[in-house]
Amino acid sequence: MLFNSVTFIAGFLPVVLIGFFLLTGSGRQRLAVIWLTLASLVFYGWWNPAYVPLLVGSMVFNYLLGGYLRQQPSRLVLGLAVTANVLLLGYYKYTGFLFGTLDDALGLGWDIDDIILPLAISFFTFQQIAYLVDAHDGMVEEHDFVNYCLFISFFPQLIAGPITHHSEMLAQFRDRSSFRLRLDNFSLGSTIFLLGLFKKVVIADTLGQKATPVFAVAADGLVPSLYDAWTGALTYTLQIYFDFSGYSDMAIGLGLLFGIVLPINFNSPFKARNVIDYWSRWHMTLTRFLTAYIYNPLVLRVTRARMAAGKPQPRRGKMTAGTFFALVAYPTMLTMFISGVWHGAGWQFVMFGLLHGFYLVVAHGWRAWKVRQGWQLDSEVIWHRVGAVLLTFFCVVVAMVFFRAANLSAALAVLSGMFGLSPISTQLDRSDVVYIVGLLAFVWIMPNIQQWMSLFRTALNFKPPAHWIERWLPLAAWQPAPVYGAAVGVLGFFALAIAFSVAPTEFLYFQF
Repeated sequence: MLFNSVTFIAGFLPVVLIGFFLLTGSGRQRLAVIWLTLASLVFYGWWNPAYVPLLVGSMVFNYLLGGYLRQQPSRLVLGLAVTANVLLLGYYKYTGFLFGTLDDALGLGWDIDDIILPLAISFFTFQQIAYLVDAHDGMVEEHDFVNYCLFISFFPQLIAGPITHHSEMLAQFRDRSSFRLRLDNFSLGSTIFLLGLFKKVVIADTLGQKATPVFAVAADGLVPSLYDAWTGALTYTLQIYFDFSGYSDMAIGLGLLFGIVLPINFNSPFKARNVIDYWSRWHMTLTRFLTAYIYNPLVLRVTRARMAAGKPQPRRGKMTAGTFFALVAYPTMLTMFISGVWHGAGWQFVMFGLLHGFYLVVAHGWRAWKVRQGWQLDSEVIWHRVGAVLLTFFCVVVAMVFFRAANLSAALAVLSGMFGLSPISTQLDRSDVVYIVGLLAFVWIMPNIQQWMSLFRTALNFKPPAHWIERWLPLAAWQPAPVYGAAVGVLGFFALAIAFSVAPTEFLYFQF
């Protein structure tokens, strides 16, 4: 069931809201939690009811093991529990890819049936692994089965994130002051939801119509022309930007309708000055998980091994090449490899992860060199900032080619076209250029939704960075006033009109 479908907007959501309002209005908060959990299971099973037992079984299994680890911490039990979750994810997501790769390499002639990937398995697996690790480490304060089930299955974030953390969600589910229907939250939530819907159906889906033919040509083994390759790469990069941004906004908006504040997952990543900054803005909760549960433990393990070997801790700005490799390059590359594989089963996703790992290593190395030389880390000179943003964006576009392509050869074909290696020439379409340039200018210059609505709390533990509108046009900031309601209403009307008149398209992150 898609957020941008008539079934969801005009059917499922109103019914769930009415039920939630009746239960919380009568003080039955526990029943409201159960109601939302059951509704979330219906939402999940709408596509294929056969996978509901998988989700329920996963929740029961991890809840029981989490309770055991809280009482009797055991590294063996934790390792087995995490392995079981990873194996379940691996079976559904990577079996076909692994056996297909072996068949291609060895010519075994295997005929492998397709394994349908259950929705959201990558997201709820990571959430539950974090819960198990924290239960083992004594960091889980609440162990309530009903609240745990809603934490995992809460439909606004179930399918494509944000990857929520138990510490930030369970407390809200038991807080009577926040977990209820409120007019202010309803105003905020409906505004953010409609703006996210506009991003998806008006902007992202239109861009997809321009990007898809270019990557289809590459998948057929042809190298697109210079103009087509760049058009395809840029329109897809903008498509996934508005698609994922739209979904993230809609998830936050839906959460607010029920009094639940979700963590922000998207913060103008194309404004980043380097790839380190980019990953602190793009899929922020995935970055948080990878940092806390993979990168930091790797660095800690390497640090302990070095200390046991009698090697001194490096001073800031005095890191040798060997130390840089051990403490920065190795954990960064491994973490981003895992990120690439998590996103999809295919060599193009492996390349996507390794390429971003390379970007991050270079960025960390450059910053370490600047510290050693005593230079300012981030120059405030306008041309330095513009150059840094453009270079970062170029690196992101190149990596997005691998992210979108059907396979590795198709990605290389698009890149070949982008670097002028195609014998094909295509006439320039000025409308495409104007559209792309206009969207890029909007992305780089205008504030995001959290900045525009910065007078109110829209996301969990997040203060939007200051923006030029806040300084020069403070009255332009969103407020619950008729003029802003009318403006959002116009955008929402067009978004709803399109959503109700055409077949809904999936969000791009649904495939992960």
